[in-house]
Amino acid sequence: MLSRYTYRGITWIDLESPSPTEVRDVMNEFDLHPLVGEELLISSFKSKVEKFDSYLYLILHFPGFSSKTVGSIVEIDFVLGKNFIITTRYGAIDPFLRFSKIFETQSLLDQNGVTPSVGYVFTYMLRHLYLALDGQVEAQGLDLSRIEGHIFNGMEREMVAELSRVARSLLAFKQALVPHQDMLSSLEASAVRLFGNDFSIQMRSIMGDYYRIQTQVQSEREMLFELRETNNSLLTTKQNETSKHLTMMAFVTFPLTLLAAVFGMNTTYVPIIGMKHDFWIILAIMFGITIAFFMFFKYKKWL
Repeated sequence: MLSRYTYRGITWIDLESPSPTEVRDVMNEFDLHPLVGEELLISSFKSKVEKFDSYLYLILHFPGFSSKTVGSIVEIDFVLGKNFIITTRYGAIDPFLRFSKIFETQSLLDQNGVTPSVGYVFTYMLRHLYLALDGQVEAQGLDLSRIEGHIFNGMEREMVAELSRVARSLLAFKQALVPHQDMLSSLEASAVRLFGNDFSIQMRSIMGDYYRIQTQVQSEREMLFELRETNNSLLTTKQNETSKHLTMMAFVTFPLTLLAAVFGMNTTYVPIIGMKHDFWIILAIMFGITIAFFMFFKYKKWL
């Protein structure tokens, strides 16, 4: 699907899961290299910046922007020219939908009194993407706080799956965002010729947003690690306690079982058997042995 927006001589072409025909039309209109056209049609696993005579080609990866894509990584391609910007994505991205409304309103882009340029529009767009990620990182932090409460309320076993879910999401953040620093630095060095020195100032602001998110992600990964270690320790302690109790019960019941087997032997003479109240006498012996074992365990501080 192709969407076209214009703002003070700047054209924004937004391609969502584009068809070959749509890409070919865009290539012809903006004189793009055939290799760029091929890249726009297929997803790429690597981020990169390529410099051409009249435009720049940038590939960035982001963590999933919605609850349905948590743990996944989405790709956005940018083609930045002197008076046009082309974006390609392979699914709906909420920040892009919100930015398209801002672009259509136009007046919102004029609030800072900055002369419109492709560089300004690009950094404004990138800021919206990072703000969306900022909200997601905060949501992961709230999840970790909720999980922490459940862990210390005796729900260690239930929190194993929850911790794994958050770990998957934070791992996607790390994998997607780590290349951004090098890509944005390379873009800044290459884009000054196209967009002027003001672009460097705008990019430094974007890098500040990026570093803030990276710091938050790192902090939450450390918190996740500590919570996982704590949860595993509590689970292990509970399992050890259960194993200890089962072992003690087995140790107590073994002599009782042996005693019952002895008195159940089919021999000519068995002590106590045949005496008055023999059944209750045997039960009393077994009960006495049980009490003796528990007192011994208490003395050894095994209980």
